[in-house]
Amino acid sequence: MTTIMTAEEHKLRTARSYKLLLLFAMISMIMMFAGLTSAFVVSKSRADWLKDFQLPTAFYFSTAVIIGCSVTFHLAKKAIQKDLQKTTTSWLLATLALGILFVVLQFVGFGQIVASGYYFTGAESSITTTFLYIVTVVHLLHLAGGLLALLIIIFKQLKGRYNASQTLGIELGAMYWHFLDLLWIYLFLFLFFFD
Repeated sequence: MTTIMTAEEHKLRTARSYKLLLLFAMISMIMMFAGLTSAFVVSKSRADWLKDFQLPTAFYFSTAVIIGCSVTFHLAKKAIQKDLQKTTTSWLLATLALGILFVVLQFVGFGQIVASGYYFTGAESSITTTFLYIVTVVHLLHLAGGLLALLIIIFKQLKGRYNASQTLGIELGAMYWHFLDLLWIYLFLFLFFFD
């Protein structure tokens, strides 16, 4: 006996598949960052580890900004579920602006570290700053993927591809941004307390 899948069932199954794939990708990213932070903990016992290193103030501001990204993406998702097209677009653009500001603040933070006399590479570098640099740059690479996905979502939104019954792209984007947000908060707290 063969059952025929309705269009709605197919849509739900497809959405579930995409969400599961994204979840697997996020789990692999968690494993990578767990390995990096484990190496950080092990390296902290080295004699050349900086004991008095302080995180740059720009990292505090960037933490607030990335939390703002999650809030604005969540509001975009809620707006599209109510079919509020202009509001959705506005929240997506706000998320993009905050995402770009986060990247800028990360580079400002790198500049603050160098201005304090700590370098990431070369003879004047330390293992502490090199680890900090690697962890934040790897997070920035994942954020670059999030910004690219967000640009695609904004493009599709401007083309009218999303509405109250078609929200999958925005939902996936929101999932990934919430993940990036939580990942940065974890990294920030880890670096703050294990420094």
